[in-house]
Amino acid sequence: MHALEKLLAKASGKSSVKTGEIVEAEVDLAEVNDLYLQVIKSFYEMGGKKVAHPERVAFVFDHYSPPPTIKAADNQKQMREFCEKMGINMLYDIGEGVCHQLLAESGLVGPGKVVIETDSHTTTLGALGSFATGVGATDLAIILLTGRLWFKVPSIVNINLDGKPPFPVMAKDVILHVLGKLKQDAAIYQAIEFTGSTLSSMEMDERFVLCNMSVEMGAKTAYIQPDEITFGFLEAMGTKREDFDVLTTDEGFTYSIVHHIDVSDLKPQIALPGSVDNVTNVEEVEGTPATQVFIGTCTGGRLNDIKVASEILKGKSVAKNVRCIVIPASKKVFKDALKLGYVQTLIDAGAVFVTPGCGPCLGAHEGVLAPGDVCVSTSSRNFPGRMGSTQASIYIASPATAAASAISGRITDPRKIL
Repeated sequence: MHALEKLLAKASGKSSVKTGEIVEAEVDLAEVNDLYLQVIKSFYEMGGKKVAHPERVAFVFDHYSPPPTIKAADNQKQMREFCEKMGINMLYDIGEGVCHQLLAESGLVGPGKVVIETDSHTTTLGALGSFATGVGATDLAIILLTGRLWFKVPSIVNINLDGKPPFPVMAKDVILHVLGKLKQDAAIYQAIEFTGSTLSSMEMDERFVLCNMSVEMGAKTAYIQPDEITFGFLEAMGTKREDFDVLTTDEGFTYSIVHHIDVSDLKPQIALPGSVDNVTNVEEVEGTPATQVFIGTCTGGRLNDIKVASEILKGKSVAKNVRCIVIPASKKVFKDALKLGYVQTLIDAGAVFVTPGCGPCLGAHEGVLAPGDVCVSTSSRNFPGRMGSTQASIYIASPATAAASAISGRITDPRKIL
C-alpha cells in the first residue's frame, strides 16, 4: 500500500484498503472558516446537540478578516457563540491568519493525521505528511456530530520533480509549470504525491505551495513523504517526532500514472488571465501594464514569500501607477517579517500591508479589482471575477515576479531586476 492508503486504513480501523473503496475514518482535526455558517445550521438540522470531539475542532475567521459587511460580522458573531456553547476552544478570530497556515503552525497537523477543512486548498497540509482535504458544510457538520467521515480511497498520481530550479525560480513557478503541462483535469479525485530531487532544495514554505495548488489539477489531496525538513518545521512549531505516526509506501507500489518533470532549466512562469493552467514564461508577456500587485494568500503569503519580495524591492520604489498589497498568511508570519525587517523594507518601497487573512483573493475586500484593472497576484486562481470585477485581468505568478512587476509597473521577469 501507499502511505496515504495506510493512513486511511489506520483511521478506519482496517488492516488494508484499496483504490475506490469507501471507508469511514476518524478525523483528527476539523476546521470551519467564516464562509461556512451553514455548518452550524446543518449541525442543528441533523439533530445536533453537542459536538463529539470539541478538542478536535477549530474555527478560523480568515476570509472576512475583519468583516467588511454586516452579514459577515453577524456570521462571525454566531460562530463565536456556537464555539462557546459547544466548548470549542480553538477559535482563531480576526487577524490570526489563513486557516491552512494557522493549522500548520498549530503543531496539531503532521504525519499520519486526517485533517478536514471547509476549504479546497486544505491539500496544502499534505506537505506535512497528512491526509488533508476540503469538504462542504454538510460533511463538516457530520464530523462535528460523529467525529468521523466517509472517503473514497483515491488512486495516486506521482509527480517526480528533478533538478534544482535556477535562481530566482520559486516553487510557484514549478507548480505553474506542472499545471501548464498536465492541465486542470490531470488528477480529478486522485491524490498527488510529489517526489524527486527538487524537493531536497525546498524548505516547507515552498513545499506548501506545491501541495496547495494540487487542487487546481482536481486532486482530492496531495502528499510529500516526511523527511528531516518536515520534522525541522514541526519541531520549530513545538512538536516532537513521537507525536506523529510516520507511514511509508511499500516497495513496488504501483501509481496510477507517473510524471517526470525536470525543472533544472525552468524560467519564471506566469498563468494568463482566465485559467490557471494557461501558463507561459514570464518573458513572453513582459511589458504588460499592471495596476495592482498582490503578494499574499495561503499560496504566496508565507515568510519566504515576503522575504523574497523585500529583497527585490529593497532600496527601490513601487511604480506610481501600481498598488502593491502585501498580506501575511498569519500573525506569526507578520511578526517574524517585522522582526527581520522585511515589513519596514516593503513599506519604505511603497507597499501596503493588510490584516493577515485571505483579503482580496476571493473578491471580498481589502484590494478588490475594478473593471480594467490588471493584477499580478501570488494567489492560486484567476478566473473572471475571482478578485472583483469580471472585467479585470489576473495574472498568477511567483512573489519574485510580482515584486519585480511592482517596481516597473509592468509584468517583469525578476531575473532582470536581480
